[in-house]
Order: sequence, then structure tokens, then C-alpha cells
Amino acid sequence: MGETKGRSSKLKKDKLDRLNFFLAVLSGVLLTLSFPNAGLSWLAWVALVPLLAALRNLSPKNGFYLGLFTGFAHYLTLIYWLAYTMSAYGHLPLYASVPVLLLLSAYLALYLAIFSMALICLPCKPVFLFLFIPFIWVSLEYIRSFLFTGFPWELIGYTQFNVLHLIQISDIFGVYGVSFCIALSNAAIFLVYLNLSGKDWQKKEVKTGHVAGSVFTFALVLCFVWFYGQWRIQSIQKLISHSPSIKAAIVQGNIDQAKKWDPAFQLTSTEKYINLSLLAKNHKPDLVVWPETATPFYFLHNAQLSEMVIKGIHDTGTDFLIGSPSFNLGTNRVEYYNSAYLIGPEGNLYGRYDKAHLVPFGEYVPFKKWLPFLDKMVEGVGDFNPGKKGQTIKWGDYRVGVQICYEIIFPHLSRAMIKNHASLLVNITNDAWYGRSSAPNQHFSMTVFRAVENRRSIIRSANTGISGFIDPSGRVIAATPLFKDETITRSVPMLEETTFYSRFGDLFAMACIGVTLVAGFWGYLIRKYSN
Repeated sequence: MGETKGRSSKLKKDKLDRLNFFLAVLSGVLLTLSFPNAGLSWLAWVALVPLLAALRNLSPKNGFYLGLFTGFAHYLTLIYWLAYTMSAYGHLPLYASVPVLLLLSAYLALYLAIFSMALICLPCKPVFLFLFIPFIWVSLEYIRSFLFTGFPWELIGYTQFNVLHLIQISDIFGVYGVSFCIALSNAAIFLVYLNLSGKDWQKKEVKTGHVAGSVFTFALVLCFVWFYGQWRIQSIQKLISHSPSIKAAIVQGNIDQAKKWDPAFQLTSTEKYINLSLLAKNHKPDLVVWPETATPFYFLHNAQLSEMVIKGIHDTGTDFLIGSPSFNLGTNRVEYYNSAYLIGPEGNLYGRYDKAHLVPFGEYVPFKKWLPFLDKMVEGVGDFNPGKKGQTIKWGDYRVGVQICYEIIFPHLSRAMIKNHASLLVNITNDAWYGRSSAPNQHFSMTVFRAVENRRSIIRSANTGISGFIDPSGRVIAATPLFKDETITRSVPMLEETTFYSRFGDLFAMACIGVTLVAGFWGYLIRKYSN
């Protein structure tokens, strides 16, 4: 009789109901709303609480399912634009592009599923959730940044890109430090909820003293982060006031992606960029920056169009950084690159940067030997080859670090350029693929962190926007609207200092993985010897 009652109780505990699924979906939606375009960044600080409430007293298996549900709801609503991009410009029908979106969302959801299962697997007192939640969260974000070439798109820390005082800790911890604080907030609020509602966690009581200690600790951490941010902003502004600066012009050509690679429009596209550049001449910029593949031809190989560009550079009378496809003649084949050229007013070439981190299925087909039926989404004559990571271009007394398109979302690529003495970071991109979706704003939000992490100015030129200037404290000096022809000129400071993060990288994130592994081993031993 007692055994039957215990088994019935266990089955009840493991059962998922509508409320569980509602709370899981709610967390996923709240997470998405904290990112651009909605941009309700404050929601990130509480977004995980509904999921945590749903996980209470569940089995690890059902916790995994709920986390998967949350992740799927989040990523499906966050990167919905992927289906449009593949359909409109990748020439994939909807019946093919939607399953790809679903597949990527499911993969990303696995991280939230593992997060949820891991919390339940740790047989600990509820107070330890306060530490385990942020440590596990950051560990999984970091793993996502490099596993299978990495896809660290919109980690939770990026929600705070426009809260300057909070993101200054990135010059020590990277974006993972901000993610840690947000996860810590969710943990503290969840413990308060359990205590006030009289609920337990895995049949263990949530004590008031432990909750008070957790809230006090979180408040201390937040105060440290805020005051560090205030001090760092002031110190960086003082550095800026005593540092040299350069004047740069950004050209946003707003070329229709459907026409960009059409030979019939190559001439008019090139003329448009030249004419927009000439508008900056009166401001006497030191550098004019064009977007990724602004010249839809092989620069220096297509004689007529190359001469037109060189003449336009000469007429403007300053240095230009332009995006263009390029190629080298290899031993047995032609090697294609997505490149950027730095050119002087007399047509002299200072150097070329070749994109190092290519977009899977956009610039090359991974596992092509086993997936010969797949093709690239972009138009071109062959797979692109990766360039050298960390390569910079010498420009007078400075070195320029160029990052093309989504390279800017990988912190280690920016750090490699800083280690190679880059005084300025330039991001050139073509976000026309994304239309008027939230993707251009999401992409721009991540760019801000590279400025703070490395204390470098960032110049960003995008074909259809968002283009802009970001100073070393993460402040957006100026930005363009989407889908508008635009030429803007601003002065940006040239700092040379090397931050802790630039020098040592993701030590904090790796430490989080270490703590998580130790906690997991500890939990395994407890389960083993308690049975």
C-alpha cells in the first residue's frame, strides 16, 4: 500500500501540465522581447523566472523537455528572419527554408534544455541555485560561441548594449560578465518567489536567511558593476580627451540586394558609391569606409570599373577602405576571398584583409564531401577561402583591424587584432539580406561590446544600415536609419591601451565551466553514495 502511494506521488511529481508549458513558453518570449527590435532590456533580468518556476520538483528528463520548449520558443521568435533571408535571397522555397529555421532553433534550444536538466540534476540546497544558475548559464553560452564553428548570436548579456554603466565590466569579463549578472538576478528573484509563496525546490525548504543573503549578495555585485562602470566611463573619457583622433566618413549606398550582383547594375551601383563619397569631401575625412562587397566585381581585375573607383578615390582626395570580392591563383585552383582593400588617393594599395571566419552555407558549404546536394546562399563562382585571423592593415602610424559581416560577433577575432596592434576596428557588412526585420538591430547591438571589451573606436559601414560610429566606452556617436542613402562624417579617438580582456580573453567564462564541472562531479558523488 505504502509502495503504491510512493509510486503515485513520484508519477505526479514528474507529470507535465499546461501550466508548465505555458511558463516555459513565457520565458522564451520574455527572452526574445529583451532583445532588439522590442528592446525591453529590463525583461532579461526576470525572463528566466517562469522557466525556473516550471522546473520545480520535476525529473531531469522532464526538465530537459521544458528547457527545450523554452529555447525553441525563444530562438524561433529571435531568428525568425532566417527563413525570409533564405527564401528571398538564398532562392530556397519556404518548404525548405522553414525547416532549416526550425532545425537551427532546435539546436540552439538544446543549450536551454541542458541548462534546465543540469539544475535539476544537482542535488543541492535551494540556496546553491543562486550560484549554479549563473555559472551553468555562462558555461553554456561560452560553449555555444565555439562549438561547430560557433554561433554566439545574441547572448543574454547583449540585451544591455545601451546601458553603458552595466557593460563596462566587459573590459574584464567580456559579454559573459554581463550575462552572469543577469542570470544572477533571475536566480535571486526566483528564490524570493519560492520563499514568499512558501514553495520548495526539489522537496527542500527555501529558508528566509538564505534568500536574504542571496539578495544582499546580488545587490553588492550590482553596485560594484554600476560604480565600476561609472568610474570606467569617466577614465575612458579622460583618455579620449588626451588621445589623437581621426575623421572618418561612412558611406551607406543602400543598394537593393536583388540587383546588387546583376551585371546590368554594376555601373550604377559603383557611381552611386562614388557620388555619395564625394559628399564627404568638404569635411576632409582621413578615411572613407564603404560596406562589404560595395564593389560587386573583382576590384583591380575588372579594369573599367576599377579605374572608375580609383578615379573617384582620387577626386575625393583621401584614403578609402572598400569591400570587394577577390581571388588568388592557387596551384591547382582559383581561391576566392571576401575582402577589404585600403587604398590611398593616388590609387596606391596599403593592404588587403581577407575575411577569416566565413558564414556556413553563405560563403562555404561545410561537410561538402558528404552534403554535395547543398549549395551556398550567396551568389558567386565558388566557395570562399578563409583569410588569416588577426590580420591588420598598416595605415600611416596606425594599424586597422577590419572585420567583415558577422565576424564582429566573435570576441576572439577582435582580440586577435588588438594583439596585432590595431588602434581602430572597422566593421563592414551587408545586412540587406535581413530586410526590415530585427536582425540589423540585433547585429548592431553586439558590435557595441567589441568597443568596450577592447577600448577601441569602431567604424561600421553597412550597405542598407545600420552604419555608425561607436566610441571606446560603447557610446554610439552616430548611427544611420535602415534603407536610406547616407554619408556621415565623425571624429573618432584612437586609443592604444590594452585591456585585461584583450590580453587574457575569456578566463572568466572558462572559470565558469570549471566551477560547473566540479559541481556536476560533486552532484554525481552525492547521488552515487546516497543510493
